[in-house]
Amino acid sequence: MSACSPLHGGPAQPEPSATSAAPAREYVGEALCSSCHAQEAKHWNDTVHADVFHRAAPGEPGSRACETCHGPGSEHVASGGDAKKIVAFTHGSDAPVDDQNEVCLGCHAEGGRIHWRGSVHDTQGLSCSDCHNPMSRTSATGLMRMPTVNETCFTCHPEQRVEFRKRSHMPLLEGKLSCADCHEPHGSITDPLVRADSVNLLCTSCHADKRGPFLWEHAPVTESCLNCHLPHGSNRESLLTTSIPFLCQECHAQLGLVNHPGALQTRANVPGGLRPDERITNRGCVNCHVQIHGSNHPSGARFHR
Repeated sequence: MSACSPLHGGPAQPEPSATSAAPAREYVGEALCSSCHAQEAKHWNDTVHADVFHRAAPGEPGSRACETCHGPGSEHVASGGDAKKIVAFTHGSDAPVDDQNEVCLGCHAEGGRIHWRGSVHDTQGLSCSDCHNPMSRTSATGLMRMPTVNETCFTCHPEQRVEFRKRSHMPLLEGKLSCADCHEPHGSITDPLVRADSVNLLCTSCHADKRGPFLWEHAPVTESCLNCHLPHGSNRESLLTTSIPFLCQECHAQLGLVNHPGALQTRANVPGGLRPDERITNRGCVNCHVQIHGSNHPSGARFHR
Protein backbone atom coordinates (compact mmCIF):
# COMPACT_ATOMS: atom_id res chain seq x y z
CA MET A 1 0.00 0.00 0.00
CA SER A 2 1.53 3.25 -1.11
CA ALA A 3 1.70 6.08 1.34
CA CYS A 4 -0.33 9.10 0.27
CA SER A 5 -1.03 12.46 1.76
CA PRO A 6 -4.66 12.58 2.99
CA LEU A 7 -4.82 16.31 2.33
CA HIS A 8 -3.26 16.69 -1.10
CA GLY A 9 -3.74 13.25 -2.58
CA GLY A 10 -0.07 13.05 -3.56
CA PRO A 11 2.78 10.99 -2.23
CA ALA A 12 3.45 11.67 1.44
CA GLN A 13 6.69 13.53 2.16
CA PRO A 14 9.09 11.68 4.46
CA GLU A 15 9.51 13.09 7.93
CA PRO A 16 12.83 14.99 8.37
CA SER A 17 15.41 12.72 9.87
CA ALA A 18 17.29 13.84 12.97
CA THR A 19 20.45 12.71 11.26
CA SER A 20 19.82 14.42 7.92
CA ALA A 21 22.66 16.71 6.86
CA ALA A 22 22.23 20.45 7.41
CA PRO A 23 22.18 22.54 4.25
CA ALA A 24 25.66 23.49 3.12
CA ARG A 25 26.72 27.04 3.86
CA GLU A 26 27.27 29.15 0.78
CA TYR A 27 29.44 32.12 -0.11
CA VAL A 28 27.52 35.37 -0.55
CA GLY A 29 30.26 37.62 -1.92
CA GLU A 30 32.07 40.74 -0.77
CA ALA A 31 29.45 43.12 -2.15
CA LEU A 32 26.76 41.76 0.15
CA CYS A 33 29.11 41.86 3.15
CA SER A 34 29.95 45.49 2.41
CA SER A 35 26.29 46.46 2.13
CA CYS A 36 25.90 45.90 5.88
CA HIS A 37 29.49 46.47 7.02
CA ALA A 38 30.31 49.59 5.02
CA GLN A 39 32.55 51.18 7.69
CA GLU A 40 34.55 47.97 8.20
CA ALA A 41 34.91 47.54 4.44
CA LYS A 42 36.17 51.11 4.08
CA HIS A 43 38.91 50.53 6.66
CA TRP A 44 39.78 47.09 5.33
CA ASN A 45 40.20 48.31 1.75
CA ASP A 46 43.41 50.12 2.77
CA THR A 47 45.08 47.02 4.24
CA VAL A 48 47.59 44.64 2.70
CA HIS A 49 45.05 41.82 3.07
CA ALA A 50 42.57 43.64 0.85
CA ASP A 51 45.25 44.30 -1.76
CA VAL A 52 46.32 40.63 -1.83
CA PHE A 53 42.77 39.26 -1.79
CA HIS A 54 41.59 41.52 -4.58
CA ARG A 55 44.51 40.39 -6.75
CA ALA A 56 43.81 36.69 -6.17
CA ALA A 57 42.46 34.72 -9.11
CA PRO A 58 39.28 32.65 -8.62
CA GLY A 59 40.06 29.53 -6.64
CA GLU A 60 43.24 30.95 -5.09
CA PRO A 61 43.58 31.64 -1.37
CA GLY A 62 42.04 35.01 -0.63
CA SER A 63 39.74 35.06 -3.63
CA ARG A 64 36.68 34.98 -1.34
CA ALA A 65 37.64 38.33 0.21
CA CYS A 66 35.80 38.70 3.55
CA GLU A 67 34.71 35.06 3.54
CA THR A 68 38.28 33.87 3.15
CA CYS A 69 38.72 34.48 6.89
CA HIS A 70 35.17 34.65 8.24
CA GLY A 71 33.87 31.63 6.36
CA PRO A 72 30.77 31.30 4.12
CA GLY A 73 28.24 33.97 5.08
CA SER A 74 24.89 32.50 3.97
CA GLU A 75 23.78 31.50 7.48
CA HIS A 76 25.03 34.81 8.89
CA VAL A 77 22.87 36.70 6.36
CA ALA A 78 19.83 34.45 6.82
CA SER A 79 19.95 34.93 10.59
CA GLY A 80 19.94 38.70 10.28
CA GLY A 81 23.60 39.14 11.14
CA ASP A 82 24.11 36.66 13.97
CA ALA A 83 27.86 36.75 14.71
CA LYS A 84 27.69 33.13 15.87
CA LYS A 85 27.08 32.04 12.28
CA ILE A 86 30.53 33.14 11.08
CA VAL A 87 34.05 33.08 12.45
CA ALA A 88 34.21 36.31 14.45
CA PHE A 89 37.62 37.46 15.69
CA THR A 90 36.57 39.08 18.97
CA HIS A 91 36.64 38.19 22.66
CA GLY A 92 32.86 37.80 22.58
CA SER A 93 32.98 35.34 19.71
CA ASP A 94 31.68 31.81 20.16
CA ALA A 95 34.52 30.61 17.95
CA PRO A 96 37.29 29.15 20.17
CA VAL A 97 40.58 31.04 20.14
CA ASP A 98 42.30 28.03 18.58
CA ASP A 99 39.82 28.09 15.69
CA GLN A 100 40.35 31.82 15.19
CA ASN A 101 44.12 31.36 15.15
CA GLU A 102 43.91 28.43 12.76
CA VAL A 103 42.34 30.74 10.18
CA CYS A 104 45.35 33.06 10.41
CA LEU A 105 47.86 30.21 10.47
CA GLY A 106 46.33 28.87 7.29
CA CYS A 107 48.35 31.55 5.47
CA HIS A 108 50.86 32.62 8.13
CA ALA A 109 52.20 29.28 9.34
CA GLU A 110 55.83 29.77 8.32
CA GLY A 111 58.57 32.21 9.24
CA GLY A 112 58.32 33.46 12.80
CA ARG A 113 55.15 31.45 13.43
CA ILE A 114 56.76 27.99 13.29
CA HIS A 115 57.14 28.00 17.09
CA TRP A 116 53.69 29.45 17.83
CA ARG A 117 52.07 26.22 18.99
CA GLY A 118 53.10 25.61 22.57
CA SER A 119 54.58 29.09 23.05
CA VAL A 120 53.67 31.06 26.15
CA HIS A 121 51.33 33.33 24.17
CA ASP A 122 49.58 30.31 22.69
CA THR A 123 49.17 28.49 26.02
CA GLN A 124 47.85 31.68 27.63
CA GLY A 125 45.00 31.72 25.10
CA LEU A 126 46.15 34.76 23.16
CA SER A 127 44.53 35.19 19.77
CA CYS A 128 46.14 36.78 16.73
CA SER A 129 43.55 39.56 16.87
CA ASP A 130 44.67 40.49 20.40
CA CYS A 131 47.82 41.96 18.84
CA HIS A 132 46.89 42.44 15.19
CA ASN A 133 44.05 44.31 13.53
CA PRO A 134 43.63 42.87 10.02
CA MET A 135 40.59 45.08 9.40
CA SER A 136 42.37 48.42 9.62
CA ARG A 137 45.79 49.90 8.88
CA THR A 138 46.33 51.21 12.41
CA SER A 139 50.10 50.77 12.30
CA ALA A 140 52.76 51.35 9.68
CA THR A 141 53.68 47.65 9.49
CA GLY A 142 52.34 44.32 10.61
CA LEU A 143 48.70 45.43 10.93
CA MET A 144 49.29 45.88 14.65
CA ARG A 145 46.43 46.59 17.02
CA MET A 146 48.23 49.73 18.23
CA PRO A 147 50.32 52.21 16.21
CA THR A 148 53.62 50.52 17.18
CA VAL A 149 54.92 47.13 18.27
CA ASN A 150 55.95 48.53 21.65
CA GLU A 151 52.54 50.02 22.42
CA THR A 152 50.91 46.72 21.50
CA CYS A 153 53.20 44.77 23.84
CA PHE A 154 52.74 47.26 26.68
CA THR A 155 48.98 46.66 26.76
CA CYS A 156 49.73 43.31 28.45
CA HIS A 157 53.19 44.10 29.88
CA PRO A 158 52.84 47.30 31.95
CA GLU A 159 55.69 46.27 34.27
CA GLN A 160 58.14 46.43 31.37
CA ARG A 161 56.82 49.85 30.37
CA VAL A 162 57.74 51.12 33.85
CA GLU A 163 61.22 49.55 33.62
CA PHE A 164 61.94 51.33 30.34
CA ARG A 165 61.27 54.65 32.08
CA LYS A 166 63.97 54.13 34.69
CA ARG A 167 67.17 56.17 34.73
CA SER A 168 69.28 53.56 32.94
CA HIS A 169 67.33 51.74 30.24
CA MET A 170 67.51 50.21 26.81
CA PRO A 171 66.79 52.91 24.18
CA LEU A 172 63.36 51.56 23.30
CA LEU A 173 61.32 54.66 24.10
CA GLU A 174 63.80 56.67 22.03
CA GLY A 175 62.89 54.58 19.01
CA LYS A 176 66.27 52.88 18.56
CA LEU A 177 64.84 49.39 19.01
CA SER A 178 61.55 47.62 19.65
CA CYS A 179 60.38 44.71 21.77
CA ALA A 180 60.49 42.52 18.65
CA ASP A 181 64.22 43.17 18.20
CA CYS A 182 64.91 41.00 21.24
CA HIS A 183 61.75 38.89 21.54
CA GLU A 184 59.89 36.75 19.01
CA PRO A 185 56.21 37.19 20.02
CA HIS A 186 55.05 34.24 17.91
CA GLY A 187 57.24 31.72 19.73
CA SER A 188 60.87 30.84 20.31
CA ILE A 189 62.96 27.89 21.44
CA THR A 190 64.22 29.97 24.40
CA ASP A 191 62.54 31.60 27.36
CA PRO A 192 61.22 34.25 27.43
CA LEU A 193 60.64 34.24 23.66
CA VAL A 194 64.20 35.40 23.00
CA ARG A 195 65.39 35.78 19.40
CA ALA A 196 68.53 33.71 20.00
CA ASP A 197 69.62 30.37 21.42
CA SER A 198 70.54 32.04 24.73
CA VAL A 199 70.37 35.39 26.51
CA ASN A 200 74.13 35.90 26.07
CA LEU A 201 73.98 35.34 22.32
CA LEU A 202 71.18 37.87 22.10
CA CYS A 203 73.03 40.50 24.15
CA THR A 204 76.35 40.06 22.36
CA SER A 205 74.68 40.43 18.97
CA CYS A 206 74.78 44.16 19.81
CA HIS A 207 77.49 44.22 22.51
CA ALA A 208 80.12 42.41 20.47
CA ASP A 209 83.02 43.62 22.62
CA LYS A 210 81.63 41.52 25.49
CA ARG A 211 81.32 38.36 23.40
CA GLY A 212 84.74 36.78 23.88
CA PRO A 213 86.12 34.19 23.99
CA PHE A 214 88.59 35.59 26.49
CA LEU A 215 91.83 34.22 27.84
CA TRP A 216 90.55 35.04 31.33
CA GLU A 217 86.80 34.61 31.64
CA HIS A 218 84.52 35.87 34.39
CA ALA A 219 82.22 33.02 35.43
CA PRO A 220 78.96 34.98 35.98
CA VAL A 221 79.45 36.71 32.63
CA THR A 222 79.81 33.46 30.69
CA GLU A 223 76.81 32.00 32.51
CA SER A 224 74.31 34.79 31.86
CA CYS A 225 74.33 38.55 31.36
CA LEU A 226 71.26 38.64 33.60
CA ASN A 227 73.39 37.72 36.62
CA CYS A 228 74.46 41.35 36.78
CA HIS A 229 72.18 43.30 34.42
CA LEU A 230 68.45 43.89 34.14
CA PRO A 231 67.36 43.61 30.50
CA HIS A 232 64.88 46.49 30.29
CA GLY A 233 65.86 49.18 32.76
CA SER A 234 67.34 49.95 36.15
CA ASN A 235 67.84 52.94 38.44
CA ARG A 236 71.50 51.94 38.70
CA GLU A 237 74.35 52.48 36.28
CA SER A 238 74.52 50.26 33.18
CA LEU A 239 71.26 48.46 34.00
CA LEU A 240 72.91 46.74 36.99
CA THR A 241 70.78 44.66 39.33
CA THR A 242 72.34 46.44 42.32
CA SER A 243 75.06 49.02 42.81
CA ILE A 244 78.79 48.38 42.77
CA PRO A 245 80.51 47.39 45.04
CA PHE A 246 77.59 45.52 46.59
CA LEU A 247 76.92 43.66 43.35
CA CYS A 248 80.47 42.27 43.37
CA GLN A 249 80.27 41.42 47.04
CA GLU A 250 77.36 39.06 46.39
CA CYS A 251 79.99 36.61 45.10
CA HIS A 252 83.22 38.02 46.52
CA ALA A 253 82.36 38.36 50.21
CA GLN A 254 85.56 36.73 51.52
CA LEU A 255 87.88 39.37 50.12
CA GLY A 256 90.62 38.55 52.63
CA LEU A 257 91.40 35.48 50.49
CA VAL A 258 92.63 37.69 47.66
CA ASN A 259 94.70 40.16 49.73
CA HIS A 260 91.88 42.64 50.16
CA PRO A 261 90.97 44.02 53.57
CA GLY A 262 88.04 41.89 54.67
CA ALA A 263 85.89 44.91 55.43
CA LEU A 264 86.68 46.84 52.22
CA GLN A 265 83.26 46.53 50.64
CA THR A 266 81.02 47.53 53.50
CA ARG A 267 78.57 50.39 53.68
CA ALA A 268 80.81 52.22 56.12
CA ASN A 269 83.58 52.43 53.51
CA VAL A 270 81.55 53.94 50.65
CA PRO A 271 81.63 57.73 50.08
CA GLY A 272 79.53 59.28 52.80
CA GLY A 273 80.01 56.34 55.15
CA LEU A 274 81.67 56.35 58.57
CA ARG A 275 85.06 55.27 57.16
CA PRO A 276 85.09 56.21 53.46
CA ASP A 277 87.76 54.36 51.48
CA GLU A 278 89.15 55.93 48.29
CA ARG A 279 89.16 52.51 46.65
CA ILE A 280 85.36 52.49 46.73
CA THR A 281 84.89 55.91 45.12
CA ASN A 282 83.55 56.48 41.62
CA ARG A 283 82.95 52.95 40.23
CA GLY A 284 84.12 50.81 43.11
CA CYS A 285 85.67 47.46 42.17
CA VAL A 286 85.83 48.33 38.49
CA ASN A 287 88.19 51.22 39.21
CA CYS A 288 90.85 48.53 39.22
CA HIS A 289 89.16 45.51 37.66
CA VAL A 290 88.38 47.40 34.47
CA GLN A 291 88.00 44.37 32.16
CA ILE A 292 85.25 42.85 34.27
CA HIS A 293 83.64 41.01 31.33
CA GLY A 294 86.89 39.21 30.50
CA SER A 295 90.51 39.88 29.63
CA ASN A 296 92.86 38.72 26.89
CA HIS A 297 95.95 40.16 28.57
CA PRO A 298 98.50 37.53 29.79
CA SER A 299 98.50 39.29 33.17
CA GLY A 300 94.76 39.85 33.28
CA ALA A 301 93.81 36.99 35.56
CA ARG A 302 92.14 39.44 37.92
CA PHE A 303 90.67 41.50 35.05
CA HIS A 304 93.00 44.46 35.81
CA ARG A 305 93.97 44.83 32.17
